[in-house]
Amino acid sequence: MSHPDGESFISHLVELRDRLLRSVAAILICFLVLWFWPGLSTLYDLLARPMLHNLPEGTRMIATGVITPFLVPLKVGLMSAFLCALPYVLFQAWAFIAPGLYRHERRLALPVVVGSTLLFLAGMTYCYFIVFGWVFRFIAEFAPKSITPAPDIEAYLSFVLTMFIAFGVTFEVPLLQIVLVRTGVVTISKLVEARPYVIVGAFVVAAVVTPPDVISQLLLAIPLCLLYEFGVVLARTLQKLFPVGERGAGEGVDAGR
Repeated sequence: MSHPDGESFISHLVELRDRLLRSVAAILICFLVLWFWPGLSTLYDLLARPMLHNLPEGTRMIATGVITPFLVPLKVGLMSAFLCALPYVLFQAWAFIAPGLYRHERRLALPVVVGSTLLFLAGMTYCYFIVFGWVFRFIAEFAPKSITPAPDIEAYLSFVLTMFIAFGVTFEVPLLQIVLVRTGVVTISKLVEARPYVIVGAFVVAAVVTPPDVISQLLLAIPLCLLYEFGVVLARTLQKLFPVGERGAGEGVDAGR
């Protein structure tokens, strides 16, 4: 005689496997599309444009490894394919966990998934179009005239990914504040009281994750402080419009699933 719990567990594993396979397939399809159009080398050229724009005329980036010219564009292509397929991947994750959530949790989860994705992409966009220009211009002007910069493409990719992650996570701050307030972990007054510590922490984080120049540190610390203030305002507004703990009829533990 089969056990119902065991069958349920197996069915969940099968569903998880299917959704993972669909997500991987979506990423591979996007990767193949990017491989042929616009091409992996073109993607890397686009990623390297901020650095190339600030190198001396006639200077190019170099590859010190034997297979680096192949591996680096490949990594860029995989990263780009993941970003392209991200909405579908998040949909698969959402479809898997949604049946196990309460109704009020589902209301919060979907905006969090969508909002976190958009904010992370906004952080990457800000980093690419604003921060990289300032940082690479500063490096080019600071370098001695006796030195000809020739950055390694693998080291450049590592730097770019670190900066993308740093700014992408930074732009998640307002969403994190809203989630903490909506779940009752903190209050609006606590967020306001923490403002001085957040300002100091923003500059400490900026000093750790950015190059050792004042401009790039300010370009991370100032947006972090502004985003924190925006998160406080947004959390207070949502608190007034939708007070915490307010649920519709029949949203108890049993009725809310």
